Amino acid sequence: MANAARIRILSVEDHPVLREGLARVINTQPDMDLVAQACDGREAIEQFRKFLPDVTLMDLRLPDKSGLDTMISILSEFPGARVIILTTFAGDVEIEGALKAGARAYLVKTMPASELMDVIRRVHSGKIVIPSEIAACLAEHFADSGLTERETEVLRLVTAGNRNRDIGERLSISAETAKAHMKHIMEKLGAADRTQAMAIAARRGIIQL
Repeated sequence: MANAARIRILSVEDHPVLREGLARVINTQPDMDLVAQACDGREAIEQFRKFLPDVTLMDLRLPDKSGLDTMISILSEFPGARVIILTTFAGDVEIEGALKAGARAYLVKTMPASELMDVIRRVHSGKIVIPSEIAACLAEHFADSGLTERETEVLRLVTAGNRNRDIGERLSISAETAKAHMKHIMEKLGAADRTQAMAIAARRGIIQL
């Protein structure tokens, strides 16, 4: 197949072993060409500008900035960019955020290589791809009440080890108001206590531990 006809791919992944594995699989495909790799957000943006790939594989957790923020930066400059989120994290909040921000697909790294290659081809052809397990994750929490921005902020401070009094001082609210926020957070997440609330929020991608 002529090189010009191949799908040109940028891989953004900070783990060397995974990066090498992706490169090996992509380069065995007769219709694909790995034109560039990046290990952080800054390099990803630079490589995108330089090579203008057809499809970008983007990890969510990068050393300098999130994959989501990196994707948003790329899309603001190149609205036609086709970005596939490829991550170990499958929380419904992260999935929804990525798709709303413009990701063409959201995949977990445990999926078979053959399926990943198929998704790359489908995204390149203009499709948006949401695998069944990702769709099920979104559906599970479809009717849930989301946390407000202030509640998310309170939960992050709790995760960092702050008490109600500390949270109140940080956010210029009373300790009682901070306590009330935490009560609402636990009710919305279906958590019995703060520890369970943090665990659920981390699993769903609301916060990072």
